[in-house]
Amino acid sequence: MSRSVSAADVARLAGVSGQTVSRVANGSERVDPGTRARVEAAMQQLGYRPHRAARALRTGRTRTIGVLVRTLASVGNARMLEALVSAGAAHEHAVLVVTLADDTPEAAKAALAGLADHGVDGAIALNEATPSVQAAGTASFPLVAVDASPEAGLIALESDHAGGAAAAVRHLLDAGAATVHHLAGPAGSFAADERERGWRSALSHTAGQDVAGRADEATPPDPIRGDWTAASGFTAGRTLAADPSVTAVFAANDQMALGLLRALREADRADVAVVGFDDVVDAAHYQPPLTTVAQDFDALGATAVDLLLARVAGTEVPARTVIPTRLVLRGSA
Repeated sequence: MSRSVSAADVARLAGVSGQTVSRVANGSERVDPGTRARVEAAMQQLGYRPHRAARALRTGRTRTIGVLVRTLASVGNARMLEALVSAGAAHEHAVLVVTLADDTPEAAKAALAGLADHGVDGAIALNEATPSVQAAGTASFPLVAVDASPEAGLIALESDHAGGAAAAVRHLLDAGAATVHHLAGPAGSFAADERERGWRSALSHTAGQDVAGRADEATPPDPIRGDWTAASGFTAGRTLAADPSVTAVFAANDQMALGLLRALREADRADVAVVGFDDVVDAAHYQPPLTTVAQDFDALGATAVDLLLARVAGTEVPARTVIPTRLVLRGSA
């Protein structure tokens, strides 16, 4: 039976000491760049991989990142997890996912304790899990929270939800809409609240202006609230479709926009412009193809991992980081 490749094998091939191989494997900066390149080439040639458990004993780090989620049923969470796994792999870190049992601080404490038992170096809380993690108090390891308010006491990371929503509303107004109705996300969701804030801001900044024939309305129409699902979008869409004054709708995510488009089509309301949010993979194939605000999930995942690993290494990081969004124009508006 062939034996596994050892650090000594790498050292012999690279012409360095075993200590140098250990430093390279552990990411130490105390290695000359040329020597590091030679050792890494030897590792690749021999197929050497450091033993994770042994390295953890030497360094006190497991090279494992925890991820806390409330659900993986939503497209946003699934896309974020995919991006985090990819970013973690690029840094040679494994990802351990824990799903919170409910929305209580106790559930978050149990999840944090479980991650601590597995020896994670740090963790990332996603979207709906963030409020419970925040309420749970401090953890024994660094935490990055996706969609958290800056005062949360965590390392906060978010897409520019409000800015993206405002861009969507301005696009609809510039196209001639008298006002823009809002199919909002669930109450208490950070992302939903921020997108609603952007919608209100864009309408209030144009109130009183007679631009493109818009009505002089200082008060936005009441939002109709969904739960991120296409089914809730369809239910809300039937109400919106029955109102002849509705000519433009900003939906807080693409899944609700999908249900809304179905309701409008069934009501023969081709006159209503729709903009969504997220730019999910299938958005370009909706009927009609969906104009939407794109989140950069790859950038969110990479930034979350970069922030966390920097904090694990003892480096100061910004309390809040915002990733830009962009409006993608298609056939629905």
